[in-house]
Amino acid sequence: MTSEYQTREPLKSEVEALRRQLSEAEEALRNLERRNRLLGDSAPFGILAADTKGRITGSNRKIQEMIPWPTGQDPASVKLFEIKSLAEAGVVDEFQQCIKMKAPIVSQHACVAQHDGKCHLKFFFSPVVDEIGAVREVLLFLEDITHQITAEEMVRESGERYRLLFQYSPIALIERDASRLKSYLEQLRGSGIADFSDYLQKNPHEATHCMGMIQTVAFNDAFLRLLEADHPDQLKTDLYPKDAGEFLRMAHEVLLMIAAGDISHERERVLFTVKGNRKNVLIKALIVTGHEDTFARIVISLVDISERKRAEEALRISEQKFREQALRDNLTGLYNRRYLYKSLSELIGTCKAEGAPLSLVFMDLDNFKQVVDAHGHLNGSRAIQEVAATIRNSISEPSYAVAYAGDEFVIVLPGSNPSQAVETADFIRAAMSHALYLHDQGLDVKLRASFGIGAFPDHAEDVTELLAAADRALFAIKGKGKNAIGLAATSC
Repeated sequence: MTSEYQTREPLKSEVEALRRQLSEAEEALRNLERRNRLLGDSAPFGILAADTKGRITGSNRKIQEMIPWPTGQDPASVKLFEIKSLAEAGVVDEFQQCIKMKAPIVSQHACVAQHDGKCHLKFFFSPVVDEIGAVREVLLFLEDITHQITAEEMVRESGERYRLLFQYSPIALIERDASRLKSYLEQLRGSGIADFSDYLQKNPHEATHCMGMIQTVAFNDAFLRLLEADHPDQLKTDLYPKDAGEFLRMAHEVLLMIAAGDISHERERVLFTVKGNRKNVLIKALIVTGHEDTFARIVISLVDISERKRAEEALRISEQKFREQALRDNLTGLYNRRYLYKSLSELIGTCKAEGAPLSLVFMDLDNFKQVVDAHGHLNGSRAIQEVAATIRNSISEPSYAVAYAGDEFVIVLPGSNPSQAVETADFIRAAMSHALYLHDQGLDVKLRASFGIGAFPDHAEDVTELLAAADRALFAIKGKGKNAIGLAATSC
């Protein structure tokens, strides 16, 4: 009885340790999901995620207030393409363009809100790209910019109404006078300078000289709040970047816009408040009506997008981590079978289009049950982790390894023909032969493996055939004595 008890106790401890590992991984995923949900629902702007088919995979409460959803339908059951107001505004086309370009897109549309009539919305499309460069989802951030549009319309007003609207606008506003700079640039053009970009590159000192000609005439209370200033006297310096290189880039952009007579482009900037806090702002300049020729009155609006930028980055990182965890094996950190089937199909499609080879190695540890019987399940799991590290250190991107099942692994080798795959398998086999596993546990265990190789297009034309070809080659090697490499028979 005592002997049986002594035998069972270590095994129970090992099993409990494995259960704790699995529980911790599952809890990490749950925490990630909770964090995403909390971040999304507390945001003051709309957030929506949709896959490449337009199926909505997530949305927060705010966006459900901003977009008129099909009557009686839960957002989770709606396709982005089915929302009539978005389709009519051209948002669907921009969504598809974001996927095609794999790059962010910003647009602005007047849309019909659910309760308050027409409002002006700004759409920020941000693609989520996976490890193999494919867009899996698009994050859509939606901001209500009705106040900003009102501020822009106010610029076209005149007299006392303009002053009142300027001062009490909820949008941070600055009024500037660039008439001296415009006149100076016209003088330079009259002296024969046609390429201002080239001129500024050859005369970098001119950037400071020119920017000094722009005078700040007024700013409103919202601007003070943006810069976290309690009094105008706290604004000792201008908004220009302190970094010399960044200042030159900004000056270059501003001077070229004024020289071209078009200052309406929106652009993002980073500024620091009087308290030293960093803020991301969206800047847009408009010429007050009647001053188009002189640029004597330019109103600049600054919209604080710091929270949206932080949320976008946090959601992107969380989304990528969540997707990566969902496609990774909890024990080894290698990819799992879900990722294998998904990516392998895409890789074969690419290889067919480009006429490139692709090889797959099925790898199985030899006599691994003896290691588990001798040293326990927990050490068996540790040994698998160490073998996974050997494989990882033996290959480089775009190749990748998969924890297939138990002590079985798959190595995918894009661009490798059968002979190159044999070289890779032999390299892994040699690395294992020189390694002592479980050394940190006070053990020195030697491990061996058998390898079966299948290749596209030599042995197979699709995923199923390729896996089967490599598996047959592995099975044949296992039957002949193990610790060797087998190549699939060429398909007829």
